Amino acid sequence: MGTVISLLNHKGGVGKTTSAINIGAAMVELGKRVLLIDLDPQANLTISLGIPRQKYTIYEALRGEGELTPYTHKQGLDIITSSLDLSGAEMELINEAGREYILRELLAQVTDDYDFVLIDCPPSLGLLTLNALTSSRYVLIPLQTEFLAVQGLAKIKQVIDKVKMRLNKQLEMGGVIATMYDSRRVLNRDVVETIHKYFGEKVFKTYIRDNVALAEAPAQRKDIFDYSPKSPGASDYLDLTKEILERAL
Repeated sequence: MGTVISLLNHKGGVGKTTSAINIGAAMVELGKRVLLIDLDPQANLTISLGIPRQKYTIYEALRGEGELTPYTHKQGLDIITSSLDLSGAEMELINEAGREYILRELLAQVTDDYDFVLIDCPPSLGLLTLNALTSSRYVLIPLQTEFLAVQGLAKIKQVIDKVKMRLNKQLEMGGVIATMYDSRRVLNRDVVETIHKYFGEKVFKTYIRDNVALAEAPAQRKDIFDYSPKSPGASDYLDLTKEILERAL
């Protein structure tokens, strides 16, 4: 059965979707078979990879109107796409019995086909995120190395702890990913020092450097390994993914 990992931060613009895409692509580079799930109503992961609107997205699956239908983006990398319709899912599912477990039940049908399933969570701590955490073995927190990005870390940890206690005993903090890092900036170094004090060894040793190729790749509808395989962004995500595999296996 594949290992399910959620990428979570309720603050937007921290590199969550970029990390989900490129960790998934790096896993494929390392010989793994990967499923990416776009659980964000903004559908940024789907758009970033240039995937056209599918008949059955994660929204239809959560609503019971269709099964999880993976879209093959390239060999070894499949996607469960999202759409704007997903923005109404939380209200529509609020009265469903066992609503926090819907995604876990859906994933049980497909996880045997993959080594890893990565869930790109929405930038909120609502029902969709609870479904992701209830389905996951590990949580990764991408964190931009800026002052405001650090605010709210305690809340994220609190939510993870509550889900572990009440809904998913297997859930573990997989690690914190420092993104958009520039060692020349005192603020970036200070923020990394702060998160090390808070999370200790849970902070990955590999920092994702601020790299223009990572920003350009979505515009070309590619992951960093297809767009610029020799860039610092590709190097960083490959090194980070090796760390993740060491922790998860």
